[in-house]
Amino acid sequence: MSKSPLSIQRLVAVFLAGVLLLDYPLLPLFNGAGTWFGIPSLYAYLFLAWAILVALIAAAVRHRGPP
Repeated sequence: MSKSPLSIQRLVAVFLAGVLLLDYPLLPLFNGAGTWFGIPSLYAYLFLAWAILVALIAAAVRHRGPP
C-alpha cells in the first residue's frame, strides 16, 4: 500500500518535531529541575513527549477513505 504525499509530509514533520523534542536544546531544561507529581521532571517530560509523538504518528497514518 502506498502512502499519499500528504501523509509522508506529515510523518516527516512528526520526525522533525521528535528530533527537536528529544535532542539537546530541550532535554537539559528538564534535567534536575524538580519533580512533577513526584516523578522526576526529565522522566515525566520524556514520557509526555513520547506519548505526544505516538499520537501524532497515529494521526498521520490513519487511513481515511474506502478500503
